[in-house]
Amino acid sequence: MPGGSRHAPKPRGATQGGRSSLTAPGGRPPQTPPRRTEASSSVDEDRIADVIRPVVAAAGMDLESVRVTAAGRRRLLRVVVDSDRGVSLDDAAAVSRELSTALDTVAVMGDFPYTLEVSSPGVDRPLTDLRHWRRAVGRLVRVTVTDSGGARPVSGRVCAADADGVTLDVEGARRRFPYSVLGPGAIEVEFGHPPSELGATGDGH
Repeated sequence: MPGGSRHAPKPRGATQGGRSSLTAPGGRPPQTPPRRTEASSSVDEDRIADVIRPVVAAAGMDLESVRVTAAGRRRLLRVVVDSDRGVSLDDAAAVSRELSTALDTVAVMGDFPYTLEVSSPGVDRPLTDLRHWRRAVGRLVRVTVTDSGGARPVSGRVCAADADGVTLDVEGARRRFPYSVLGPGAIEVEFGHPPSELGATGDGH
């Protein structure tokens, strides 16, 4: 049977904790249960990412991570994507279809059947790149700042992010931090809506 990612007519999706996700079966159904060996069950996540990245970029999104784990006789391929506009269930479904076609064409998933899960990052995603900070404008974050005064935790609301650094509202005062002094930021979970008038973001990824 030729390899191919097969989607159910009505794939199931869910939005939970700010994260959109869609899961669909795919891969090559074996005629008999395959014999798992270390060589046959291993996959190259970097190679998979190389196949996935241009497809995600063509959809106007960024590829955040690729993870392959074993799930019984199948593999679970988790792909996390993001964009400035966020990722809806429709977005996840559309990019999932495109990814399935690309993965089946190159056959980087090997002979095992797999389930493809496409989702957006949750609030626990570390803020490490400019695009992460830019998309966190208006959110309350905590981050470790390391400068001449040593390492110290700082909590504040993200006002702006550009190619040079991040501006935080810390206890009512705007403070500018270059990326060189910032560790990975973490979004604080808040109940309610953060202010929307904090400022504009810069360009760039």
